Amino acid sequence: MIHMNRRSLLKSSFMPLAGALGLPSLSHAVQEASTPYRRPKLKITEVRTAEVRVHGYQVHVRVYTDQGIVGQGETTDASQGNVPLIQSFARMLVGQDPLNIEAAFERIRTSGVFAGAQAGQYVTALTGVEIALWDIAGKALGLPVYQLLGGKVRDRVRIYCDSGAREMIPGNEASKARIRQIQELGFTAAKIDIDDATDPARFDRVNWTASNGEIDHMIAKIAFTRELYPKNIDLAVDMHARYDATTGKRVAKEVEPFKLMWLEEPVPAENIDAMREVRASTSTPICCGENIYMRWGFREILEKRAADIIMPDFQKTGGLLEARKIADMAHTYYVPVAPHAVTSPVGMMATAHVCAAIPNFLVQEWHWIDSLDLWRNWVKEGEIIQKGFIAMPERPGIGVEMNDDGARKAQVPGTPWFVKRA
Repeated sequence: MIHMNRRSLLKSSFMPLAGALGLPSLSHAVQEASTPYRRPKLKITEVRTAEVRVHGYQVHVRVYTDQGIVGQGETTDASQGNVPLIQSFARMLVGQDPLNIEAAFERIRTSGVFAGAQAGQYVTALTGVEIALWDIAGKALGLPVYQLLGGKVRDRVRIYCDSGAREMIPGNEASKARIRQIQELGFTAAKIDIDDATDPARFDRVNWTASNGEIDHMIAKIAFTRELYPKNIDLAVDMHARYDATTGKRVAKEVEPFKLMWLEEPVPAENIDAMREVRASTSTPICCGENIYMRWGFREILEKRAADIIMPDFQKTGGLLEARKIADMAHTYYVPVAPHAVTSPVGMMATAHVCAAIPNFLVQEWHWIDSLDLWRNWVKEGEIIQKGFIAMPERPGIGVEMNDDGARKAQVPGTPWFVKRA
């Protein structure tokens, strides 16, 4: 056994050996590394951004410090308009200690109470900054982020594959090839979409009440997919919150024989009573929450038992600590968490740190099967998903570093790439 005293452990203020040698417990790490007169003293110097487009539009955030430690974060979906918001946040961050993450988050959130700080672009932009601060904290203290979130309860995080752009069309050879590809990659769970604006049985361009023909097509896609996957691969189905309660209840009832992992957002999640009505009508597990923000957004969903599974997106719901709070709140209702995730390996790994630390984690999404070359070259560490799982790293911080040469292939034309602001 290696014995370390405070002097030997903190010979360097950043503890570069902490990850290599290991620490007996989080409490020991806090005692040794967070003593006020020994803790790394850092100040934020600037915040920079880069914009990419792969599965939608994302903003990457880098927070710089006066001692050379740089943290990285990522935002998604509600990212349009994030760059000027993040630059406005920088004025409240520069000169501050990046290790005081909760204080920074609350200072920015409460300052925007009249500027949209309840949801949407504001919270999404704040999320990217918050994740970057966690990356700094882990690097400064020599610990993986999951250790700072309470320690890991699992060594690897299960990932499910969204089947991507290809529709699951019964008998279609491209659809069969995609199903084979997902199995060959080693995933133990997959998801398909059954909402289709171009369905020939759809009679109204605006109203999404599904006709009998549309519902027949939905069920045929599920039956085709379920038949080709072995029973040990779980199947989820997404309706993308496009339908009304009448359709949601009909589909949820029709799919019961398939024993889905879940039916996702048969109705928009903002009408919680409608979602609860769908859930009460079926034995099919109902999942929702990818467009819900912070724990206040999930409170009523949980209180009204409107969903069997929640799926917050940790790259826009408020950050990693907020994600932990949402998961803990769900745990009191015995509701599992299956995070929505459509980001790069940076955001995926950040999400995985929370998933490793929460008891009620179910499975995490992956949505880059149509962009495999970009995915595998996005970070210096290469492929982070092995046989359908992310193994949690021992490296400090998030544990991956962006490969700029690879990631810049997805740069939004005409936008700056982590350029220093005047």
